[in-house]
Amino acid sequence: MTSVHLPVLYLEVLSGLAVHPGGTYIDCTAGAGGHTSGLLEKSEPNGRVLALDVDPKALDFVRQRLAPWGERLTLVQANFARLNAVAQDHNFGQVDGILMDLGWSSMQLADESRGFSFRAEGPLDMRYDPTLPHTAGDLVNTLPEKDLANLLWQFGEEHRSRKIARAIVRNRPVRTADQLAKIISQTTQRGHTRIHPATKTFLALRTYVNKEAKVLQTALPQAVALLRPGGRLAVISFHSLEDRIVKNFFRQEERDCICPVEQLTCVCEHHAILRRITRKPITPEAGELGRNPRSRSAKLRIAERIRSSTSQRS
Repeated sequence: MTSVHLPVLYLEVLSGLAVHPGGTYIDCTAGAGGHTSGLLEKSEPNGRVLALDVDPKALDFVRQRLAPWGERLTLVQANFARLNAVAQDHNFGQVDGILMDLGWSSMQLADESRGFSFRAEGPLDMRYDPTLPHTAGDLVNTLPEKDLANLLWQFGEEHRSRKIARAIVRNRPVRTADQLAKIISQTTQRGHTRIHPATKTFLALRTYVNKEAKVLQTALPQAVALLRPGGRLAVISFHSLEDRIVKNFFRQEERDCICPVEQLTCVCEHHAILRRITRKPITPEAGELGRNPRSRSAKLRIAERIRSSTSQRS
């Protein structure tokens, strides 16, 4: 089946997950269906794929786009923080591979009513799931200056967080994404980089609104529990906060002991269950960067399940 476009690190994901005919796979973030389509194609003729997304518009698009795959594809509107429950409900226990693509989709960026783009004239929303209680606009217009600055620093690693927060508060109310981007641009200088000065602020707001770090921390152990021995987990992150969570989790789960180094006797009873396939993250090559500049910050990490949950350390 022909893809509308190749999603970020498409070939690297399919290769890293070792997708094979008849396998069972989970795509935690269906998006526009690019990776999902690849999983279906590589697992022909009878492989199955479960694809989740919190965005109902994304699921409607994927449902139409991938309709020819029929019953081999199961689509569910759900946050992957509920990964284990959703997988069990749809008979996807002990799967061969799981993908988490933590970036937004091109469709979401292009939809001005969602407020993800710097140029969006619609409401400052940024929710993947429209049922979430708070929008980015709520944060921007109600948080005290100090709290807003802390949010921009913690979730966006924005070094100019105090200056930006002060400018935002001074220009309230901020109604649209393009208005917010303009306030930040007028407050800070772009310098020699091509990255828009509002990038980290938008990242911080989006991450906080959608509780992305908490969701990732909740979902990673669930994903490992769902893998059969030899099954693989692939995670694509787009900023250092997410990548650090994935890296630290993979490192911890490939160790037999996680006791503090100063403790002479192991009491943690922790058992290694992962083997890192990628010691360093895979990043896009020059050709992909040329086709899709937004992929520049993508990092792919892959790990393999090495034992069942009942296995014991010798």
